[in-house]
Amino acid sequence: MLSQLAAIFVNVITPVFALVVIGYAAGPRLGLEARTLTRYSYYILTPALIFNVIVSAQVDVSLAARMIIFVVMVHIALAGVGWAAAKALRRSAPMVSAYILIAVFGNVGNFGLPLIEFRLGQEAFADATVYFLAITTVAFIIGVAAANLPRGGGLKATLAVFKTPALIALVPALVLNITHIQLPLFLDRSLDLLSAATIPTMLVALGVQLSTLKNIRFTSDVIIASGIRLLVGPILAVVFAVPFGLTGIERGAGILQSAMPAAILTAIIAIEHELIPEFVTTAVLFSTLASIVTLTLVMAFV
Repeated sequence: MLSQLAAIFVNVITPVFALVVIGYAAGPRLGLEARTLTRYSYYILTPALIFNVIVSAQVDVSLAARMIIFVVMVHIALAGVGWAAAKALRRSAPMVSAYILIAVFGNVGNFGLPLIEFRLGQEAFADATVYFLAITTVAFIIGVAAANLPRGGGLKATLAVFKTPALIALVPALVLNITHIQLPLFLDRSLDLLSAATIPTMLVALGVQLSTLKNIRFTSDVIIASGIRLLVGPILAVVFAVPFGLTGIERGAGILQSAMPAAILTAIIAIEHELIPEFVTTAVLFSTLASIVTLTLVMAFV
């Protein structure tokens, strides 16, 4: 068992964290702008990756529907656990919203996609991408709505999720996948190059963003909120996988995506909506560090 954990840590976890560490070290020394890197990834690289994966994916429609409903239910339940935990601790309304935001918004892109590919193989990448799109959508909707709860609104901001570049790229990709239309060779190769750059760029950008955090304090709230994200997520996924009949790679990818640390986008949402940004960004850092241990254990399980 120890040798298996060591192999997972060295061969699966370490390559991903190595790029984060590079970004963390190089960011302040080279004057790298986290916002530029994240916007480049968000608006150009990620849509190219999603398009490239979906246009050639061979996923059964009924299976994909079960996968999407499964992972949406898991994250709705996670939001409920985050809300219940904060309420039980008698936290303020902004803190309750922050708990929900951290609970539902996992780092399913930067971390989820490469880690699942390393652990489950290239054939799991399409499934991981389906989960990535579903989780990102439901997390944006719940997260933005929660961020606006203390101020009593946010429907317009919540609906803005459907303008996300990755989701927009999904539509033409599905059309081409269904019709089997081939892209011109030059365009296909350009998308291949952009897709290949996506994950390394996102990981380095995460490191650069984490290097900008100040006033770091790992309070009990940070630990509890991160624990819900890292531990309750995969437990719920294991439970929900049974009634949805998910097995094999689909089950493993779903459990892993539900176990990812809090995404840096939670910090961006918190800053934009003035939702205790220091607390949320600290939870991102803590959950990322703690996931070195928790993800190793979850990967041994799946």
